[in-house]
Amino acid sequence: MSRDLIEVTVPQLEQMYRDHKYTVTQVVQWYMARIAKYNGIYRAVQNVDATGALATAAREDAEGTPHGALWGIPIVTKANTSIKGLVTTDGWKGYMIPGHELIAPKDATIVAKLKAAGAIVIGQTNMPDFAASDTNRSTAFGRTGNAYDVRFSPGGSSGGTVTAITANFAVLGNGTDTGNSIRMPAATSSVVGVFPTRGLVSIAGIAPLDWLLDNTGPIARDVTDAAIALDVMAGQDPLDPRTKESSSAQPGPYTSYLKKDALEGKRFGVPAFILEGAGIPFQGIPASAPSNMAAEDRVAARIPLRPETRAAFMKAIEGLRAAGATVVFDDSILPDSFAETASRICTLPYIRQGTETFLAQFGPAQYHSIEDYERVVGSPLPHEIIDKADAHNGRPLIKQVTLETDPQADANFRDPRRKTLEAYNATLDRLHLDGFVYPATQMPPPDETMPQDGQISGGPHSDTSWVNMLGVPAVVVPGGFYPDGLPFGLEISARPWRDGDLLGWAYAYEQTTRHRRPPVLVEQGLLPDAR
Repeated sequence: MSRDLIEVTVPQLEQMYRDHKYTVTQVVQWYMARIAKYNGIYRAVQNVDATGALATAAREDAEGTPHGALWGIPIVTKANTSIKGLVTTDGWKGYMIPGHELIAPKDATIVAKLKAAGAIVIGQTNMPDFAASDTNRSTAFGRTGNAYDVRFSPGGSSGGTVTAITANFAVLGNGTDTGNSIRMPAATSSVVGVFPTRGLVSIAGIAPLDWLLDNTGPIARDVTDAAIALDVMAGQDPLDPRTKESSSAQPGPYTSYLKKDALEGKRFGVPAFILEGAGIPFQGIPASAPSNMAAEDRVAARIPLRPETRAAFMKAIEGLRAAGATVVFDDSILPDSFAETASRICTLPYIRQGTETFLAQFGPAQYHSIEDYERVVGSPLPHEIIDKADAHNGRPLIKQVTLETDPQADANFRDPRRKTLEAYNATLDRLHLDGFVYPATQMPPPDETMPQDGQISGGPHSDTSWVNMLGVPAVVVPGGFYPDGLPFGLEISARPWRDGDLLGWAYAYEQTTRHRRPPVLVEQGLLPDAR
């Protein structure tokens, strides 16, 4: 089974089922055994739902009739994604207090869709508290290691899912992404991470960090599997007002866009501000902030592009050219002024609204609001998800309001978002570009067994939060390896709603380069207690 299932794809596993080579139960047991063997070192999976997964597998075997695009496919979901009857830890020990656990009353919309397509949820993956970190350390479960070298970071906040998928603990998983959290971890671990156009996939039932920036999408070992999963996950949802925008989406199935010549004649620009490391503060700068304060925040958010990452990027784009694409470098392609405009897309006043909506719909019987939680548990919810304190400059908390009734909503959010999106599209038009290409991270994965720059690493970091601010689609595809054997990821973004085209480009790049190679896992490591 190991020979057949290591690196198995969705189409390959479905064929094994049709040939009656394995039962769904046998396959689920194989993955759970693999998790049991290696998870003590890598700590990617916080909770294995053995009872639920085996019961579902037995039911599928008894029925014996394939159904859905993911029939019998073992998957993992991120710990902020609601599964009926299980604890939605969101990476935080405060949702695990005995007697007060955040037990989901129903499935998140994407979980319901994945289950309906036949997928078997075998576990929930570790993540940093509230998804608010670029590495993967949580109060709920400790530290997740990189599958290519457990000492190094897999990135965050979807580091648990990317380690699980690249280590063959499951076939597919979901990630969530508020500022880079699908794409940056995918880059550290040689997997494919998809950030769909804002509104294509519902976030209902996913504990928010910032609902105006949050997104969810598939993480897979190849583009075909990611496309199959995105087809299942996509669609309008009355519980998620953002999906009302999805009427402009390219028609599916997304696998129909996967052609080896999809990059022939395509043109991609390299954003100048990313090469320069220009800073865009996470969650933006409010309209009320004076220009000198905004400038300070942009300087504090600056993330230089490391020389070794620049070299890996230059090497990776040769694969685009080999597949027939043109890559354009020009100082006018999304310059620093673009980053400055994007930095004014501010979501900070509206964070509490997202948490209130989530608890109202997906909170446990004990608490359906922030006030309920604080009364029942006797302690407050942290600032990250209710009002956001700014740690680096000691400024006061941002007053929380509702987006729909805030008189400053246009100045804070809608107008700068519209202006930045116009600049994004205008650059594509002016230079006849199909999309943009850039490094998914500004640096290699750091070694977490020793200080980096005098402190424990909180990274790696990226310069890609603007994608969330605009809501345009982006994908990370394996782009090669650094000299030390750790992966590099290439990111491509497209016009809104061109998700099919984007996956086609990623597929053509993957087929041309074949960069992915699986990690060699260890059963013991330098960090026997990964907490």
